[in-house]
Amino acid sequence: MSGRQKEDTESELGSAPLIPLIAKYAVPSIISMLVGAAYNLTDQIFIGHVVGVLGNAASNVVFPTVTLSTAICMLLGIGTAANFNISQGAGKIDEAKKYVYTGLTATAIIGLVTGLLVFLFRSQIVNLCGASTSGNVYPYAMDYLSVSSIGLPFYIFASAAATTIRADGSPRYAMLYSIAGAVLNVGLDWLFLYPLGMGIKGAAAATVIAQAVTFVLALLYFPRFKAFGIRMKDIRLSAPHMWRSMEAGVPTFINQILLMTTNIVLNNMLETYGAMSDYGSDIPLAVSGVAQKTNMIMISFAVGIAQGCQPIWGYNLGAKNYRRVKGTYIRAFTAAFAIGVLFFAALQLFPLEIVSIFGTGSDLYFEFAEKYLKIYMMFVFFQNIQPVTVTYFSATDNPRQGLLVSLSRQGLFLIPLLVILPKYMGIQGILAASPISDALAFIISVSMVLLSFRRYRVSL
Repeated sequence: MSGRQKEDTESELGSAPLIPLIAKYAVPSIISMLVGAAYNLTDQIFIGHVVGVLGNAASNVVFPTVTLSTAICMLLGIGTAANFNISQGAGKIDEAKKYVYTGLTATAIIGLVTGLLVFLFRSQIVNLCGASTSGNVYPYAMDYLSVSSIGLPFYIFASAAATTIRADGSPRYAMLYSIAGAVLNVGLDWLFLYPLGMGIKGAAAATVIAQAVTFVLALLYFPRFKAFGIRMKDIRLSAPHMWRSMEAGVPTFINQILLMTTNIVLNNMLETYGAMSDYGSDIPLAVSGVAQKTNMIMISFAVGIAQGCQPIWGYNLGAKNYRRVKGTYIRAFTAAFAIGVLFFAALQLFPLEIVSIFGTGSDLYFEFAEKYLKIYMMFVFFQNIQPVTVTYFSATDNPRQGLLVSLSRQGLFLIPLLVILPKYMGIQGILAASPISDALAFIISVSMVLLSFRRYRVSL
């Protein structure tokens, strides 16, 4: 990166008008997140139309492995980007280099280990995630995970690298290579499932190939890194910098791990209490999968906004420009909440139309789907605030506060309620657990941010 380019990037982070600046960084980030969601959405849609309800249920069962991979991406990616920007804002370029070098190396190693472990223990994972070995869903889930586990190292590296690329002032590049992968995935899904008739394995193979392409495109960026030159011989692990990055990324990591745990608990509760209801065990699992993939679209906006704001928060914290730190959060909160309200309206007004996008089913399937979207996802507009708040605390070097916010919705409220309420209300208790958790977690998030604002002692 030339001295002029470096100065321009730092100048805009510290002085450019906030709304256009947030848009510049957040819009490509949102698109990148939506493209990431598209991988799963595309598979769900094609599988739903070609394989049917059991295919939808199977993709839901293996979805926790995607959440686990996302957690690893954020643990290293957000922590690396946050510390890179903080060091950059404070003028500590040597420190910034060490964070980037360590982040790239650690992500590659951990990604390989994750993919290998998921492949080796895929049977146990499928069983743990809600598909009993004697059930109808199990063989479909095994077929899907056997193939998709191969792509996890590619996905982890490319997704984690995207946060560093955005922090380097190139959000459009991160967006473009994500779009390239998504377009390829859609084309290959059609090819493998329709003309070639490869079934659920074909959907998984399409995703793996697309992930490999995004991995290559991510690698191609780093020889022309803007902040400083990156050479292969300089890339190495620094234990102190790795732990520091992981500390900053822990709140978001914990949030994703709790999402994964919630998904596992939810699947098992739906299978158990669904079998006791008129819907059976397969319909609730399939509907939950469709709802989660739909919810990913909304969360993609919130996470994209948060990731777009991360360089602004980090740089201005390092530069002690606290007014911009606070102003950025206020604007991110407003945008994320407004998007959540729009999704709430769509889910309440058009639940059957939304579910129909993912395939057909029986009358009982659509009856449960309407209940699920209207009740379980009643307070979705509160959900958007959590990723914005967690990223805010991570980017401003407040991991403990971020950890509390991360623990709130899933760990403190949703998982316990998913276990307790069905004992008294049956499957209806599962549906009621989510809106209660969303409201309580929202209160905690807002309270924690207001307390953090008092520390800066700067009026907006």
